[in-house]
Amino acid sequence: MRAVVQRVKSSRVLVGERTIGSIGKGLNVLLAVKNDDEESDARFLAKKIMQLRVFPDYEGKMNLSIQDINGELLVISQFTLYGDCKKGNRPSYSKSAPAEKAKKLYEYFIEHIRMYYKNKIECGEFQADMNVEIQNEGPVTLIVESRKA
Repeated sequence: MRAVVQRVKSSRVLVGERTIGSIGKGLNVLLAVKNDDEESDARFLAKKIMQLRVFPDYEGKMNLSIQDINGELLVISQFTLYGDCKKGNRPSYSKSAPAEKAKKLYEYFIEHIRMYYKNKIECGEFQADMNVEIQNEGPVTLIVESRKA
């Protein structure tokens, strides 16, 4: 699994004109599932993201996790994170998991976080055409993977 994790002041996701997820201070997570990913990848990535120390402490150093600041989380599926642009001009998505498997692991990832994090967690809509508004703070943007690509 691969995630683009952004520290945000706020973020929201819309389907058409309807806001389906909205958060304040926290993390915006764009999540992709690779064709050979398993539940263990989702568990690893969920734990890693929840423990990332990307929020400033009282000295301004990035020493605090989303849990430490009681931040909010917005998780959005984005299969294009596995787009391969090495050949030609049209990305290949052959590394992305098929939709059925990707949805299952995307939902498992969210369920796993909800098991031990009780603060606000919002989600996008799987396979929907979404618009994402992100007010990146810092900016802080990281790519986190469950294993080497």
